[in-house]
Amino acid sequence: MARNYFFVFLGGGLGAAARYWLSGAVYRIFPADFPYGTLAVNLIGCFVIGLLMSSLEERFIATPSLRVFLTIGILGGFTTFSSFSYDTVSLLREGELLRAMINTLTSVIGCLMTCVTGYAIGKLL
Repeated sequence: MARNYFFVFLGGGLGAAARYWLSGAVYRIFPADFPYGTLAVNLIGCFVIGLLMSSLEERFIATPSLRVFLTIGILGGFTTFSSFSYDTVSLLREGELLRAMINTLTSVIGCLMTCVTGYAIGKLL
């Protein structure tokens, strides 16, 4: 158990550093009038978690620690949107369309609302 925390810690740092680098690289190419860097990170992270999880589940044998390092660690540090997306895809694969829709709407709208709320509170402080 403690070993997995280390893998999450290590992978999270690597993922966050990769996010910072990639976002910066994108903004050197595209204008900053739209969150292209964040969008690129989220799209790439979602693609990679889908690719990794399908490969690890179906083709390659991976230890639980490796999965934790790659998905929760690196991709969790890179983008939490990848975890959200994979959870939603898992619900869809299980035939849970309603639960997948609830997860999507609650996550997107809820996160936007809490971000606005946090921003507003921050402006008051």
